[in-house]
Amino acid sequence: MASKDKIFLDTDVALDHLADRQPFAEYAHRLFALAEGRELTVCVSSLSFSNLYYILRKLKGHPDTLALLGKLKLLVRVSAVSEMEIQSAISSQFKDFEDAIQHFTAKAEGGISAIVTRNTDDYSASEIPVLSPEEFLAKLESAAA
Repeated sequence: MASKDKIFLDTDVALDHLADRQPFAEYAHRLFALAEGRELTVCVSSLSFSNLYYILRKLKGHPDTLALLGKLKLLVRVSAVSEMEIQSAISSQFKDFEDAIQHFTAKAEGGISAIVTRNTDDYSASEIPVLSPEEFLAKLESAAA
């Protein structure tokens, strides 16, 4: 892994961080700490923002959810989902449509060293390396040693 990696974060990992979902939050918090320290570029699709709002609003209410999403926006690069990514997802071999959209958004972003998700099996058709948060952090630490 390069010293300034650019990763694409799946919605599940962002949700682990924002909702402090245990036992997964530890790795998500570490990824966002690296982003905050500008040691890692974290990309999140625009689709993830609407998915996160939908889930977090039920847990935290509208105002608190918007505040959390505002903080998230400060730490990430938002990758746009366009017509091309939707068409690619529709035509793909992915079993999960939402994951297909995420994959093609990451691919369109360019320069992504890994898609980081807890659902690695859902990305078996990915053209980009797919790692769990724990796997990505372990590779990052071994590269720094």
